[in-house]
Amino acid sequence: MSELKPVYILNGPNLNRLGKREPEIYGSTTLAEIEAMCREAAGERPVEFRQTNSEEKLIDWVHEAIDEGAGIIINPAAFTFTSLALLDALKMFKEPIIEFHISNIHRREPIYHKSYVSMTATAVMAGLGAEGYPVAVQAMEMLIKAKKR
Repeated sequence: MSELKPVYILNGPNLNRLGKREPEIYGSTTLAEIEAMCREAAGERPVEFRQTNSEEKLIDWVHEAIDEGAGIIINPAAFTFTSLALLDALKMFKEPIIEFHISNIHRREPIYHKSYVSMTATAVMAGLGAEGYPVAVQAMEMLIKAKKR
C-alpha cells in the first residue's frame, strides 16, 4: 500500500487563545485538545496540525500542502473575510478543501457573512463547535476516497 499523504489542518489568527477567548462563542476547548481529537479521528492518516497569527505563514503552509497534502481543513478565522491572497493560494490546491468555523458565522454580525475561502472550498462546516473538528477530519477522509474513485 502506498504511503498516505497528510491532511493539513490549518488554523488562523487568535485560535491559539481557544479555551480563554470568548468562551460563550468558542467554548472552553483548547487548541491542544482539538489537535488531539483530530489526530485520533484521522487514524492512520498523517496530520499536519498548525496555527498561526500570520497571513504569510498560513499561505506558505497552503503552498506546502499543494506539494505534499491529501486535503486541507482550514479555519482561517478573520482571514476568511479579508484575505484575497489566501483565496489565491487555496485556488491552486487541487485536492479537497474544507472551510471550518467553530461558530455559525451566518448567525453572527454581517461582517462575518462573506467568506472568500468559500469561493474555492469543496465544503463548508460551521457551528458545530470545537467538537466539529474530528467530524471535519472524517468528512475529509470521505472526500479523499471519493476523489480516488
